[in-house]
Amino acid sequence: MAKRPTTNWREGIAQEVAELAASTLDPDCACMVELFPDELLLETDAVFDTFEAELPTVAEEDDARIFAIVERVVLALNAVNAAHDESAFETDEREQLCSYIDEALTEQGIDVAALTARHGLGRYELTDQWRDW
Repeated sequence: MAKRPTTNWREGIAQEVAELAASTLDPDCACMVELFPDELLLETDAVFDTFEAELPTVAEEDDARIFAIVERVVLALNAVNAAHDESAFETDEREQLCSYIDEALTEQGIDVAALTARHGLGRYELTDQWRDW
């Protein structure tokens, strides 16, 4: 399965903790725990749990169902972002979230480029119509 952005963020937190313990990072430069609090990570993982559970139920030729699944995951991520003062997902995080959705669909056998092209979209516009973050 595609690597969740939350996994990357947890790894960043662990690396920062290790660097702080080894005194190789100035405590004033540590930011990962503040950027990615446990609540945010848990809420985002819950969204992805639902998304991943839905993926096996979709067929490549069922564009409407694929778009419905993408819409649900994006709207749920919008809610997570809203719950965190619209600042949960900055540029790098947004790119990771979109990439994860694309990779998860691709691993399910969905040709994302073909899907979006059939609807007059570029591949990287898959989430745009619903995305607030």
